[in-house]
Amino acid sequence: MSFSLAGKRVWVAGHRGMVGAALVRRLASESCTVLTVTRDDVDLKRQEQVERYVLAERPDAIVLAAAKVGGILANDTYPADFLFDNLVIETNVFGAAHAAGVDRLLFLGSSCIYPKLAPQPISEDALLTGPLEPTNEWYAVAKIAGIKLAEAYRRQHGRDYISAMPTNLYGPGDNFDLRSSHVLPALIRKAHEAKLAGAPTLTIWGTGSPLREFLHVDDCADALVHLLKHYSGAEHVNVGSGSDLSIIDLTRLIAEVVGFVGEIVTDPAKPDGTPRKLMSGDKLKALGWLPKVGLRDGIAATYRWFLEHRAQERRG
Repeated sequence: MSFSLAGKRVWVAGHRGMVGAALVRRLASESCTVLTVTRDDVDLKRQEQVERYVLAERPDAIVLAAAKVGGILANDTYPADFLFDNLVIETNVFGAAHAAGVDRLLFLGSSCIYPKLAPQPISEDALLTGPLEPTNEWYAVAKIAGIKLAEAYRRQHGRDYISAMPTNLYGPGDNFDLRSSHVLPALIRKAHEAKLAGAPTLTIWGTGSPLREFLHVDDCADALVHLLKHYSGAEHVNVGSGSDLSIIDLTRLIAEVVGFVGEIVTDPAKPDGTPRKLMSGDKLKALGWLPKVGLRDGIAATYRWFLEHRAQERRG
């Protein structure tokens, strides 16, 4: 299928987040009008506000990138928030889109939707075939509900709603707060602070053995625009880099980029999470898309953004 974005009005819900901001950057070259709205003007957890906005703006397409996100610690600490907030955001945006006659919507999920012990690499049909990873099951359940909402609106109402499942993302605009960030930005900050302090060691959670896949957010945005233009189907599509590495090797790579020369120490008392999580990219590859940003280059660019952002905060 082909969905031309030229001349279209595209609402990026969640444009202030890392993925949403990357989408806004990417859509700038598509000759479309990008619609954005702040939380002060439209609270996505308030159904009436969402419906009023969509009816007033009449977008031709919506990308639902808004979500409450966080790492293992945040998911474990605030399970009700992660489940409730994400469910409400999804139902409000889907419902408003349908009520306003919006026929094209792209929902963003997460690789945590898959079973903890899914066969690797994980293909799309692994969904709902086994137990989830307990440390983030609340977020995962909400994202699975979003996938099923897209399927349900397609089946019952014929809406051309699709879903994409990005892997672990990183890049400019990432969250570097150690209390709520994901592993890659957290390690960048920890390595940076350890370097500044002249610390002899850098301690990471768990054994360091879990394998993870990472994708630069600009690659993700490019893949999402590709799907928006070229994919129509009930099944969600994995969006990843196609390769993974252990957390200990990731830490070593980040230490090299940042310039930390001390010893890396593991803390086996902390949880590891899923042993391995590599998604199959065969479906997206067959649609004609491949990633462009290498991991080392992506980490270096993200670290530069982190340094520039901290400098701006100090000046401000």
